[in-house]
Amino acid sequence: MSDTPVIGVLALQGDVREHLVALAAADAVARPVRRPDELAGLDGLVVPGGESTTISKLAVLFGVMDPLRARVRDGMPVYGTCAGMILLADKILDPRSGQETIGGIDMIVRRNAFGRQNESFEAALDVKGVAGDPVEGVFIRAPWVESVGADAEVLAEHDGHIVAVRQGNALATSFHPELTGDHRVHALFVDMVRADRTAESL
Repeated sequence: MSDTPVIGVLALQGDVREHLVALAAADAVARPVRRPDELAGLDGLVVPGGESTTISKLAVLFGVMDPLRARVRDGMPVYGTCAGMILLADKILDPRSGQETIGGIDMIVRRNAFGRQNESFEAALDVKGVAGDPVEGVFIRAPWVESVGADAEVLAEHDGHIVAVRQGNALATSFHPELTGDHRVHALFVDMVRADRTAESL
């Protein structure tokens, strides 16, 4: 078995290309995913930032929502950024009409919690599991996590709000590490995927 994991990026809407570049820089084979059959053969998946309601509705329209939920339920590693964090939440505090989630992390998320597009900002974050200097987090209409369940681990906070969470094979950040050129958070996820592959092969 090759040590290079194959990781998909849900390519329905949002900053797909940036994640593909970041994953490749973190020594993964990265490929866009739009259809249910493209989930086959993946070792992990990234759900990118964008507009969470649009991604949710397109995932249903393209028939990928239910099989994706099943893969996440079965333990496939998954990483969501910004809108992706919202989609990985078991509960959204203020959902839009018709909005669905993939689920996978026992957390309650508030959409657009840090403000509108023109209130976007960057902040240095200490992220548990990422060694070295703080991670530069880019927040664009970003959510935050209101609360987490007992099985979810908080990895980072900003101004008293939870902005990075991990539960088992699921990772989520409010911010966009794919926009900074710093690939350490993606490397953390790739390591999670490798560990999962190793565990499955034992």
